[in-house]
Amino acid sequence: MQALEPADVINTNHFYNAVKDLNFELAALCRRNRDGSISRRSRRFRNLQLFAKTLHELGFRHMRATSIKPKHVYALLEYWQTRGATPGTLHNYMAELRWWAEKVGRNHVMQPTNAAYGIPPRPYANSNKAQFLSDQEFERLGDPYVRMSARLQQAFGLRREEAMKFQPRYADRRDHIALKGTWTKGGRPRVIPIVDANQRELLNEVHELAGDGSLIPPELNYKQQLSRYSQCISQAGFKNFHGLRHGYAQRRYHQLTGWHCPAAGGLKRVELAPEQKALDESMRLKLSRELGHNRIEITTTYIG
Repeated sequence: MQALEPADVINTNHFYNAVKDLNFELAALCRRNRDGSISRRSRRFRNLQLFAKTLHELGFRHMRATSIKPKHVYALLEYWQTRGATPGTLHNYMAELRWWAEKVGRNHVMQPTNAAYGIPPRPYANSNKAQFLSDQEFERLGDPYVRMSARLQQAFGLRREEAMKFQPRYADRRDHIALKGTWTKGGRPRVIPIVDANQRELLNEVHELAGDGSLIPPELNYKQQLSRYSQCISQAGFKNFHGLRHGYAQRRYHQLTGWHCPAAGGLKRVELAPEQKALDESMRLKLSRELGHNRIEITTTYIG
């Protein structure tokens, strides 16, 4: 039987206190709206429960989910800032507040951008985190399902969960792959083009291994395979494979523009000719969507 998610398990005793109404209603909101992956929903549940507790401590008593107002947003923001929350954390928390406001029909209580609240952009590292594994390094991954997931991460820039839940019978559309929202961060379906023979050959191998299933063995669930994945890459001497996604982004940028990105030693954006800048901007947006983002600025962390 599939394990229950945090939003499905409500400790009744927890709600017999001064914040029970808001905690209970936010938990119910999470149960009714299952946007995103299991891990994403779990984080949202925990954050919203924390927001309810913080609002109570700040003096906002007897709130309901539909009670959210601008004053609550500003109070939470000031609380987080005084406790040294990083810009990245603030962006994550504001996303959860927007989700809450949207689900109860009160989008108007939130400013349209985080900049309107004086929140600085997310910091993006300048160092090149690109990773590329050779065939010999892939062979060090003892589990064939983990090995195939890692190869998909490298070939298509997939996140770990996307590569594990990948179902070739559904995803392979001949000239592109289609990812279900239940596999992706934020629950956003997306497509990624198949542009070379290596990708096609890899997909044929995935079909052979997974058949009508996914890259989670039939006898295991996602949580069990995730544990096996982590153990397998650790035993092979790797920390993680997020750098494979960076490597894909840099190779894809080169395919789209014809020149190397700044992170791979190419010209910085300010050094590009006007016509190159126009192409750079449109291709960054395309790349952002292929990676599962909707913000062009996030490409900076992958390609500089």
